[in-house]
Amino acid sequence: MRVLIVDDHTLVRAGLARLLQGFAGVDVCAEASRADEALDLALIHRPDLVLMDLSLPGRSGIEAMASIHAELPATRVLIMSMHDDAQHVRSALERGAAGFVVKDAAPLELELALRTAIGGEVFLSPRLSSKMMAPLFGRAKTTGVDALSNRQRQILDMIGRGLSSKEIGVALDISVKTVETHRARMMEVLGCRRANELVLLAARQGRSGP
Repeated sequence: MRVLIVDDHTLVRAGLARLLQGFAGVDVCAEASRADEALDLALIHRPDLVLMDLSLPGRSGIEAMASIHAELPATRVLIMSMHDDAQHVRSALERGAAGFVVKDAAPLELELALRTAIGGEVFLSPRLSSKMMAPLFGRAKTTGVDALSNRQRQILDMIGRGLSSKEIGVALDISVKTVETHRARMMEVLGCRRANELVLLAARQGRSGP
């Protein structure tokens, strides 16, 4: 399997090249740092697979993949990125990627990704598979107060009853800093931009509760 590595970080390319060369039957035929360079080297070396970073200077990895597929339709392109959100993954797969692997994947996962992609199938890092499948089972639809932990709901109830962070800390035997951390995370989950919005929401929640 001849592989072209595309990443704009020299040390990352060097590390990947050394890792891939340790996989049986894998040969790193070239390395590129930009989308245009990736296409030029792909035309010269005609690799079986391109391991492509999503974020590249100038054009993105997805745009580079489209250019390579236009010239070398048989070449498989495996996207590699630190971005693990569903939008990036879906966009890559819809445009023909042979898979999507996260940059912090274990070496064995990367090897499996390469062999799965070259075998004509699509590979997704397990972490990405969970995120992509969750909406089908309703796990991604938890929002609002339902998305809070039991402790955060407890604190929200106390906020609704007018208790200060210090009073909440004493009642729950936790530090004021811990209470404030919970408040900040609750504001993020509930979409509150200001502290008073959280207080108002907590008061409404208290009135509507059992």
